[in-house]
Amino acid sequence: MTLPSLPVSQVEVVLCDCSAQDAERVFACLRAHFETDRRPDDPPHETGTGRPTMWTGMYDTAAAVPSGTGEHPQPPSAPVTVEVQGSPPAVRLLREALEEEYSVRQVGVDAGDQEVQLQLRVEGREGRS
Repeated sequence: MTLPSLPVSQVEVVLCDCSAQDAERVFACLRAHFETDRRPDDPPHETGTGRPTMWTGMYDTAAAVPSGTGEHPQPPSAPVTVEVQGSPPAVRLLREALEEEYSVRQVGVDAGDQEVQLQLRVEGREGRS
């Protein structure tokens, strides 16, 4: 089975191993850089099922959002696992946006000719609150 590929500027983001509040902090950081299908008035929330929760969003790296107030987003309270999938240039732009605000460490990669999938660990930087 072949999965459809994403448009070249689109990146799918999946967050896991984190609280709903930390997921919203990472999504807010990305929303400050790119257009997304995630609305700010619909933040992630816990389902209360006791099962692990994952949150997803699509970001268009070709649709940059104008610079805002210059405020830094709040750092997550604990490291967040961020899985990103898309074309290599789009994934690079999204990663750079995360690196502007957070400490980002790559923990996995699955690369092909047309798409790359990265697993990143994102956390707050020392000295920034």
